[in-house]
Amino acid sequence: MPENRTHDQGPRRRTVVTAGALALTALAAARPAQAAAETGPATGSATGAAGTAGTRPPVHGVTPRRGDWHRYVQAPASTTVRPVRITESTGDVNDPEALLRPGGGRTVLRRPQPEPAPRWPEGTTAEASSAHAPNSGNDGNPRTYDAANAIDGDPDTFWNDDTERGFPDVLTLTTPAPLELSGITVVSNGDGVPTAFTVEAGTSGGGWDTVATVADNDVVQRAVPFSRKVTTDRLRLTVTAAQDTGKGVFTRVNELWPEAIEPVVAPSVTVDFGKVVVGYPDIRFTGASANSPGVRLAFSETRQFLTERSDFTRSDQAGGTGRGTDQFAVPAAGAHWKDTKGFQHDGKVFADGLHGFRYLRITLDALASDAPVAQPWGRVDIDSVSLDFTGYLGTPSTYRGWFLCSDDDLNRFWYGASYTNELVTDTFRRDDVDPRNAWSDTLEGELVLHDGAKRDRDPYVGDLAVSARTLYLTHDDTAAAARNVLADLADHQRSDGWIPPASISGYTLPLFDYPMWWVTCGWDYVLYTGDRAYASRTYPNLVKVLDTWYPSVTDDAGLLSKGLNGTGGYGDYAFLGRTGRVTYYNVLYVQALNDAARLADWLGHAFDADRWRERAAAVAEAVNAHLWDESAGAYLDSGTGAVRHAQDGNALAVIAGVADADRAAAALAHLDATTRRPYGNAFMDNDTLFADASQRVYAFTSYPEIVARFLSGRADSALDQIRRTYGWMDRNDPGITNWEGIGPGGSLYEGAYTSMAHGWSTGVLPALTHQLLGARPLSPGYATWEVRPHPADVTWAQGELPTPHGGLGVEWTHADGEFSLTVRVPGGTRGSVALPTGGRDVTVRSGGRVVWDGKRGRVSGISADDGRVTVSGVRPGHHTFVVSPRRG
Repeated sequence: MPENRTHDQGPRRRTVVTAGALALTALAAARPAQAAAETGPATGSATGAAGTAGTRPPVHGVTPRRGDWHRYVQAPASTTVRPVRITESTGDVNDPEALLRPGGGRTVLRRPQPEPAPRWPEGTTAEASSAHAPNSGNDGNPRTYDAANAIDGDPDTFWNDDTERGFPDVLTLTTPAPLELSGITVVSNGDGVPTAFTVEAGTSGGGWDTVATVADNDVVQRAVPFSRKVTTDRLRLTVTAAQDTGKGVFTRVNELWPEAIEPVVAPSVTVDFGKVVVGYPDIRFTGASANSPGVRLAFSETRQFLTERSDFTRSDQAGGTGRGTDQFAVPAAGAHWKDTKGFQHDGKVFADGLHGFRYLRITLDALASDAPVAQPWGRVDIDSVSLDFTGYLGTPSTYRGWFLCSDDDLNRFWYGASYTNELVTDTFRRDDVDPRNAWSDTLEGELVLHDGAKRDRDPYVGDLAVSARTLYLTHDDTAAAARNVLADLADHQRSDGWIPPASISGYTLPLFDYPMWWVTCGWDYVLYTGDRAYASRTYPNLVKVLDTWYPSVTDDAGLLSKGLNGTGGYGDYAFLGRTGRVTYYNVLYVQALNDAARLADWLGHAFDADRWRERAAAVAEAVNAHLWDESAGAYLDSGTGAVRHAQDGNALAVIAGVADADRAAAALAHLDATTRRPYGNAFMDNDTLFADASQRVYAFTSYPEIVARFLSGRADSALDQIRRTYGWMDRNDPGITNWEGIGPGGSLYEGAYTSMAHGWSTGVLPALTHQLLGARPLSPGYATWEVRPHPADVTWAQGELPTPHGGLGVEWTHADGEFSLTVRVPGGTRGSVALPTGGRDVTVRSGGRVVWDGKRGRVSGISADDGRVTVSGVRPGHHTFVVSPRRG
């Protein structure tokens, strides 16, 4: 995987070419550049919304003003964030728009006290085709799921069948004497309502007569009037389909009532914050009726999964009692309520606290189990709704790196990725992290990079392979968010050398690939920051993971083989059931070994560096010998099991240098032919690993493929993949932010559970900076760097990469057969510029002087190869190079 950065331009000065290298000849020429680096980017107010107007095209090679990128910045202007619109209101709601006008009116929700629910006669019994075994439920208390729960009068208990995704499910009621019925009411569970069912009445001859058929049900309380009145002592409900909300596809019936009762519509207001936000919801209640009416808050990142329950709550995973919403009982005098985790009173009325969401639905309602602390009726007056934003507040003044180009979509994708990453750059807090034993006192209060805004909210090192690069290229003042995670995982290294992937499960979640990502992410951190103290401190951990842990899972061919040393049950980034020699693991191993060798060189451990490079070469040779599929022209996903070819292994093989030019071309062509989708490239070329694998797109594994395309001279296809993948996410709800994964047909790949703002999906940002703009560091702290643009159909680009020495500024234009590039080099660094020639004979000028005449360099340090003219030894200052077709 690659890297990148950007920032605004300082004063421009021409340079003078000398015999040894390119350099400024006067100190005065260097000072303006340094002053610009110290000044930082121009400040301005954040718009809080994506720019809709296209950036103006270059005129005669003149690029836009450096502040034009501000329009794309997505973060709110302050930590108090307010909704931008009302999307819906239901029931008795007065002036819902008042929620958008703090202090300018009240939104009033009213709901009458409901009549008692009808009951079946004493002695009525219920039987079911199956019933789930008792367990501890979501709240840790013993629960049963018997058929009798459907007629016990308690809406908090329910019948749950025991055949997940298996239908039909049948519930049969028998009354002690015949009963005249004109209909029934099915009260189901928000975890997934029965969507299709029939109701039959028993006949005097012992048979059954269909009296109602329901299809496309999507409500929890469904009144079912019969086609005619019946008198019977037997009733049968047959369910043939149920909703899939990510909680298991079962039939769940909380209550059956012996009358068709239309529900009183619960008053609700749904507000839209315009994009995904993260933090603590804040509501000002100005008053309420005296009966302690309750409100329930449901959160969702998408309209699709906004129901009477949230798309995700941490209490769903932790045995809490939130039941999918956050609760509050409003006192008669009103209250200023900030959503925090915990119970309001006596173990009742629970809230989760922090949420990541775009849409918030506020409903006057309460759980039956919360009575009498909260009641589902009364009146509630609300003045305002807002959010206390907890993510990194990335306003224009905080950006140390930036990017802008002639393609408005690419600009929007870059800043959408930056905003996604800002949402996950947050403080590690006990109440806000994954409840599955992820809290750690060693991280409490530290700035970290979580994986997602709403879940899992735990810093996984694999995610850092992308999200940390995005951070370094935008807000490098928060690089500690990556360092804190990497150092903490090193401190929890197992005695056999294995590095945990995250704090989840008490640092024990067994993943096979993430220790290698820890190595690579550590090198990335040093590469961008030059932090020698971190490198020295964690070097013993690096040695142990590479020289103890991975040799223990290496087979006689020199390849990593999952299953050795008790690793058969280990997972990876997607918990895929892959075993044996897996290409992805082995090419990632090559990358980790080479990254470790670079770090060892820098620290003066030449013996280790040589040993790791030698091993990397041997592993690469073994991959090509054992895992290359000549018939497909691609690397096998695994040497065992069904034949398939994966995006991760093939893309990383190109980036890690395992694939030569011919194999790289063939592998990328195979992915083009087999995985191309309207919403990106799928991560597998067939479905032999699991159903729909060939329809799923992971931006995490798409990032290395995009980079591989740039590196192998396929910039047009790289941009096409970016536009399909990130264009799909940008156009579809919730917009702007980057999804954890895309499923068949462009859907959310895990339904409501899917994180729609996930740091590991922000690879478009480093790809555009490092590959399209073309600038990247080559040695720790940007002591050396490279600018190697891949323009494709983009006519101009500019930006700045934040370095410990100041901004490395780059801008280029590509029009009318001429390519012009300016680089602003900070003091204490030097690098090279590789100028694209399009395979033509060209002349290169700098400072008004010809430095390449189409055949040879006029000064030392200039060479031509592979469609580029490379200028080496570029020193601090401003340098402009113009590439023109050679004439004559």
